[in-house]
Amino acid sequence: MVLRIDPDRMRTDFEQLAAMGGTADGGIARTTFSEAHFEARAWFLERGRAAGLETHVDSAANHSLRLPAGDRSARTLLLGSHLDSVRRGGRYDGALGVLCALEVLRAVQDAGLALPVALEAIDFTDEEGTLVGELGSWALTGELSAEILAAPRGGRDLLVSELARVGLTEEGLLAARRDPSTLAGFLELHIEQGPVLERAGTDIGIVTGIIGSSSFQVVFEGDARHAGTTPMEARRDAALGAAGFVLGVRETVTRDFPGCVATVGDIQIEPGSFNVVPGRARLRMECRSLDPEELDALELALAERARAEAATYGLEVELRRVGRWEPAPTDERVRAAIELAAGALGLTTMELPSGAGHDAQALAQVTPSGMIFVPSAGGVSHDPAEHTAWEDCVNGANVLLGAAVDLARSG
Repeated sequence: MVLRIDPDRMRTDFEQLAAMGGTADGGIARTTFSEAHFEARAWFLERGRAAGLETHVDSAANHSLRLPAGDRSARTLLLGSHLDSVRRGGRYDGALGVLCALEVLRAVQDAGLALPVALEAIDFTDEEGTLVGELGSWALTGELSAEILAAPRGGRDLLVSELARVGLTEEGLLAARRDPSTLAGFLELHIEQGPVLERAGTDIGIVTGIIGSSSFQVVFEGDARHAGTTPMEARRDAALGAAGFVLGVRETVTRDFPGCVATVGDIQIEPGSFNVVPGRARLRMECRSLDPEELDALELALAERARAEAATYGLEVELRRVGRWEPAPTDERVRAAIELAAGALGLTTMELPSGAGHDAQALAQVTPSGMIFVPSAGGVSHDPAEHTAWEDCVNGANVLLGAAVDLARSG
């Protein structure tokens, strides 16, 4: 007999959670440490208490529910994702993985299964990067560094002020590390956030690896001059360097790195007035690859392109790396457990890489880790229109349950 979750109970949870930070257009605004985020995390712990599960919040504010093994010294199999969202996000990203983890613990408990390892449903802090990005998961693995905290994604001032506001410290973040020997593994269920599964008509995605990424701040320096009195040929216009670089990023990647992606997603022109020639242009650029050596080469190529654009327009340019996350292959044994669980349910599967970063990327550095993808309608994510059919949500939860029990029984 195949063990299954309670879909009605999980649906009730889903609807309740979606109301926390819910927006009029059907989306979610639940950024890290917002009022809605605090509400959702408190709700998560309360749902666990109602089920008789143990609760815990660590010094990085990771929130956990725990179903202990008979032996209190047994290792722990982690299941989970994140409850925070982007500023204008959808109801499924991250949240579905946390809800499915909670439901797996309840299903195991309801069935009276005695497993040799503890199960823990965890909601990691700040996966989306309001402050740092995958903050809680990197803290838990001990891979969070002072370098990352010195130049966080959301800015140093915001990180310092937000930690103080919510009663956290940088020392506490670094102290949240768990001994890898106490972990039996990690499983994360997530929406695909892309169109591959839907286009293939496949039920379950088995993630082979999580793409690595590097992010940079690029600053072009020219001269701010009067827009009416400075001839075109006499200008050192920083905006031209920025514009050329944006186009150059696309050209370089599509021509020389077809398996990679790169994006310029933030541009600030100074002084920002139509009657002043721009003297400075700041850009934030990110590039991604599944191969660490290819990522190295891509970084070098894009840096060279920035210098070439600066030379073309008589500018100076400075590049500063903001962060780098290494590619993370998933564990073969975990992938096999996912395949086995899906097969027992009569579900179709396919292997695919993850082009987005996830908490599993951090956990894979220290413990056997894997990811289960469920289809995203139209490939839409980070948007209020984000949607996954409820049948697919239930299928994913049941696969997570089967894989977790299999991995737990094997120790």
